[in-house]
Amino acid sequence: MGRRFGWLWAAYSVSALGTWLAFDVFSVIAVIALHADSAEVALLAATGPAVGAVAAVPLGPWVEFRRKRPVMMAMDLVRFAALLTVPAAYALGALGLGQLLLVSVVVAAADITFNAASGAFLKSLVPADRLLTANARFESANWTALVLGPPLGGAAIGLFGPVATVAANAVSFLLSALGIRAVGGGEPRPAHRDVQRLRAADLLDGWRHILTSPALRPLFFNSLAGNALIMVAAPPLAVLMLGPLGFAPWQYGLAFAVPCLGGLLGARIARPLVARYGQWRVLRAASALRAVWPLGLAFVGPGLPGLLLVMALEFGVITSSAVYSPVYATRRLEHTPDDRVARTLSAWSVTGKATTAAMTALWGLLASLTGPRTAIALAGILLLATPLLLLRETATVRPSPATVPPSPGGSRPSR
Repeated sequence: MGRRFGWLWAAYSVSALGTWLAFDVFSVIAVIALHADSAEVALLAATGPAVGAVAAVPLGPWVEFRRKRPVMMAMDLVRFAALLTVPAAYALGALGLGQLLLVSVVVAAADITFNAASGAFLKSLVPADRLLTANARFESANWTALVLGPPLGGAAIGLFGPVATVAANAVSFLLSALGIRAVGGGEPRPAHRDVQRLRAADLLDGWRHILTSPALRPLFFNSLAGNALIMVAAPPLAVLMLGPLGFAPWQYGLAFAVPCLGGLLGARIARPLVARYGQWRVLRAASALRAVWPLGLAFVGPGLPGLLLVMALEFGVITSSAVYSPVYATRRLEHTPDDRVARTLSAWSVTGKATTAAMTALWGLLASLTGPRTAIALAGILLLATPLLLLRETATVRPSPATVPPSPGGSRPSR
């Protein structure tokens, strides 16, 4: 894939490992160090990403008309600085819930902005016929980090205290910024525009493109509903397994760590499947397969059989999702003109984070009223309908003709 892509992949990999090392660490800090109650932990988990998503809305148009690599480096440094305040305040005995909430907002907004810039940068860096390969490699790196990160993070918290993984995550973003700087090479200047005077209509450009595109609109609603309905079942399942079913925390962690190996498998086979069956067929099949497994989680029982059932079901979900994700990410880039990539990805991320946060809060209320099994079952039933959003492909859909602009020297990066 070339030296430049190699540095970008390395930067992504190190930041992904840092993120999964610190998986759910703010909730852990809130409980262990700040003695927060359930309501405060829920507020921290839902409000930070939701407010961060809203704060990121104007950043999509802002990113569109700037060089993307400097924006990516800046967002890495913002996350590094914000996260580093947590161990600093903890060491001084000044850490509070308000600071954790503020840091989570800043990090969520920086995440969305970084992802919008990185998608546009990837499209300019990688030839069109290698976009799926690139996205599959990112997917593999993410699942590798997910397999390794939470267990190592748990061990680090046990050995060094609750803020150890926050510091490690901060350093990972610094290393990511250095890796992106090492990518080097020229980057075409975006088309000139007076971005200092954004209009209200400019904020909606990303959503306007998504909703008027026959290629992206069904994919948008399918990924939005599918991802949210998979995620909302996680808190009720945790309550069910760690409460009435009596699983130990290490068993709960094992139930989700081992199936992540399916993510490596799914990312590995995505490209051969597309080469054989075509992009749209693979998307439909992966969407259908990831929808059939979660309903079974409502019937999990105690003991080893229950643990093995969770592993099997999660393996199915994760493998199917790992096939789906790089294919849909590639299709999204292919069908978005170069001058709208950042706005489109920003709008997509903002909507996804806000929807998942709102539905997670709603499902938490539902679980408290009806019980965790009912909440898990309802999410699974609704998920079964999501593949219908990809029922047929519009015949007139074609990729954007300006898929990959030439580099300043007139040639694409070497492979």
